[in-house]
Amino acid sequence: MTVPNTEYGKIITETERLIIREMVSSDLNALCRILCDEEVMCTAYESAFSVEEAQNWMNRHFRRYAEYGFGLWAVVLKETNEMIGQCGLTFQSWRERELLEIGYLFQKAYWHKGYATEAAIACKNYAFTVLNANSVYSIIRDNHTASQNVAVRNGMRVVDKFTKNFRNVDMNFLLYCAEKIHRDYNSFTGKSTNNPSCT
Repeated sequence: MTVPNTEYGKIITETERLIIREMVSSDLNALCRILCDEEVMCTAYESAFSVEEAQNWMNRHFRRYAEYGFGLWAVVLKETNEMIGQCGLTFQSWRERELLEIGYLFQKAYWHKGYATEAAIACKNYAFTVLNANSVYSIIRDNHTASQNVAVRNGMRVVDKFTKNFRNVDMNFLLYCAEKIHRDYNSFTGKSTNNPSCT
């Protein structure tokens, strides 16, 4: 079935409570309620973004949509049509490899309601069924328990740990991974020719 376009951006997938769609320029204010919130961002990136940094973040995902067909998408609550978070797929570097990662960030008002897990599971299913990925990953700070719990509920397990520098701060990360059970297909590799399994 062809997924329709809407004035709010191309719909990627849906869950019981959520619509996951491409961001559009008018989502910037909603995005800033995530990226410019100190409490939300200190858990993931140590400090909040400026509005300019949030715009650059959005533009980067617009380019990813055009180049790869995916990126971090807007997560919209069906009940209110409000963008409450981001969840999606990106390529991320890990020990000189390019991995297909599920990332997620949500407004604080919508934490602990199961939305991140619901969206992350939908993105994992998209990676396996639409992109034919062998495996998907989530890279999570070692002190971010809530995000780690989402990864576990998404069927992931820790397979590595590493220290990465982001915004001039050394941060410790855990690498979570989930694999597609059946492997009778060609692996989706995108820009990388090395999309390793979880082992």
